[in-house]
Amino acid sequence: MAGQPSFFDLSDRYEALSAAGDPLERLAAVVDFEVFRGPLVAALRRSVRGKGGRPPFDPVLMFKILLLQALYSLSDEATEFQIKDRLSFQRFLGLGLDGTVPDATTVWLFRERLVKAKAIDRLFARFDAALTERGYLAMGGQIIDATVVPAPKQRNTEAEKMAIKEGRVPEDWKPAKIRQKDRDARWSVKYTKAKVKEGADPKAAKPVDLAIPMFGYKNHIGIDRVHGLIRTWDASAANAHDGARLPEVVSKDNTGSGVWADTAYRSKKNEAFLAKGMFTSHIHQKKPPRRPMPERIARANAKRSAVRSAVEHVFAGQKHRMGLVVRTIGIARARIKIGMANLAYNFQRLAWLEGRTAPA
Repeated sequence: MAGQPSFFDLSDRYEALSAAGDPLERLAAVVDFEVFRGPLVAALRRSVRGKGGRPPFDPVLMFKILLLQALYSLSDEATEFQIKDRLSFQRFLGLGLDGTVPDATTVWLFRERLVKAKAIDRLFARFDAALTERGYLAMGGQIIDATVVPAPKQRNTEAEKMAIKEGRVPEDWKPAKIRQKDRDARWSVKYTKAKVKEGADPKAAKPVDLAIPMFGYKNHIGIDRVHGLIRTWDASAANAHDGARLPEVVSKDNTGSGVWADTAYRSKKNEAFLAKGMFTSHIHQKKPPRRPMPERIARANAKRSAVRSAVEHVFAGQKHRMGLVVRTIGIARARIKIGMANLAYNFQRLAWLEGRTAPA
């Protein structure tokens, strides 16, 4: 009968994980998670505990669990199981094989307290300050964009949809049903421009543009051009107009004046806002209605695209590697989900930047 694993057995397993390139080990070495303790304690506002009962879990430990959820797209139940099952998770959290693992309900309650305290903005700002302290200043201008974050589709009647759009709760909805219905997420349409392949027969039928309906929320971000780190962000329903969020996501702390964005952000109001703030607009110009795009504007837009395309790497990382979706109900919970994804991206980006500059 096999005995309990010894200290040396565990050490050998840790060495094997490290040799395989455990990304969580690299993350723990690069990110000082203690910088979040102050904002977490302030947000939780723990009262003086009486005698008896189990002591609360460390807030930094719980925050790191939320990070694991963001990195691996885990539900609360799956998170509890994976921590118990995966040695890399246990090492990242500082838990031994005999350590107590927070259950799914504890994780949910911790996140709910952060939601009620609206803590995600302070946590994001604290890490941005830590980046600046380490020399990663926002430099070279900024790139602005937004993407839809999917949420579970709602099956509502036309009357229910009308009531939700008007900001009302359908009359026949009981409290239990209300808790399961997301009344903040919205539908949006994503258009994909069809491209004609080089050398295609000019007489052949041209490919058709696609309009893809999507339901959920939007992640609006601004990254700095030099480091590619997310510096500003906001969350909204999926039907929110990208251009209207420009003032919220443009940072005044960037050392460069340039602002890059696609045509959705081009408007007289936004151009006036940028000019007033001493920013240099590199927003794509729109095609004239019912006329071909002038060649000089097309060339200028192509140069802007070469810079602006960097922001697509952020969304690709969040959607493909992290599997970012919103499974919770309401904009307040969606906001902390999206905010944690933005923090998780910055942690990974910092690890990459540090690895690039590390001596060979």
